[in-house]
Amino acid sequence: MLSGVLFALVAGLMWGLVFVAPVMLPSCPPALLVAGRYLAFGLIALPLALVDRRALRELRPADWWEAVKLSAIGNFLYYLTLSAAIQHAGAPLPTMIIGTLPVVIALCANHRNRVRDGQLPWPRLLPSLALIAAGLALVNRDELAALRAGQGDPRRYAEGALLALAALACWTWYPIRNADWLRAHGDRSPRAWATAQGLVTLPLALAALLAVGAVHVAAPGTLLPAGHAFPLGDEPLRYVGLMVAIGLCSSWLGTLCWNEASQRLPTSLSGQLIVFETLSALAYAFAWHRRMPPPATLAGIALLMAGVMWALRIKPVRKPR
Repeated sequence: MLSGVLFALVAGLMWGLVFVAPVMLPSCPPALLVAGRYLAFGLIALPLALVDRRALRELRPADWWEAVKLSAIGNFLYYLTLSAAIQHAGAPLPTMIIGTLPVVIALCANHRNRVRDGQLPWPRLLPSLALIAAGLALVNRDELAALRAGQGDPRRYAEGALLALAALACWTWYPIRNADWLRAHGDRSPRAWATAQGLVTLPLALAALLAVGAVHVAAPGTLLPAGHAFPLGDEPLRYVGLMVAIGLCSSWLGTLCWNEASQRLPTSLSGQLIVFETLSALAYAFAWHRRMPPPATLAGIALLMAGVMWALRIKPVRKPR
């Protein structure tokens, strides 16, 4: 249990980085953020595959196909919609919506996987979910108040919210499906499974980059702003540095740590620990803007942590088949 929680914590710290990359590169289109991140992930996975070559040889075609589906939905589609949401509505609103993942995954997994993992008793689980929901509401109170006061573009906020909901759906599906594979293959290496997902992202990323380039040449201004310096943009060093950083830390190391946590913890519990990603994203965003969180945000963070600590004290109850 303890090692699983620590692995989930490190995964959250790594995944929080992806929320600040669109803020640090506001002029970079979401399509290039996705292609660049996963191209870096795939290239990093190539030398790692040599280390795990024996474990990778044991994967069957069905396993590789599962890795493709997980990468296409949990990596590409998720980060594309998340990046677009952040650039439409700013970081806090998508962070709030994605921050409901602990609640959504816990609700789905607690019913779906009750036979395999045991069920967390609903009367004991609901207070934890309520604390997390209240914390998320407090964290984003200031942003929602500014929107109600007419500051900002309501249409862009609405578009950002819809894109964030799509990202939420992708990342509700991914950890549950990924945990299914890991729990069904308890003798397999979580590190090799993370590397396998990196390998299958490489051709996907190359295809995405070529498609974006073709559309940019055929119809300028459609996917990329007119005059965009394809593919590295106006800040090539920052773009390459960020893509390598999140490709290594967020994609490979984050996936590795999450795989380790998924093998050790019930999915309904590990889903709630995604709250570490929300807390990390908030911390990085405030650090980037060089300001302290307001009191409401600090109170919300306290409630989020209280909800996680409550959930960790609940023991699953085994259900008959």
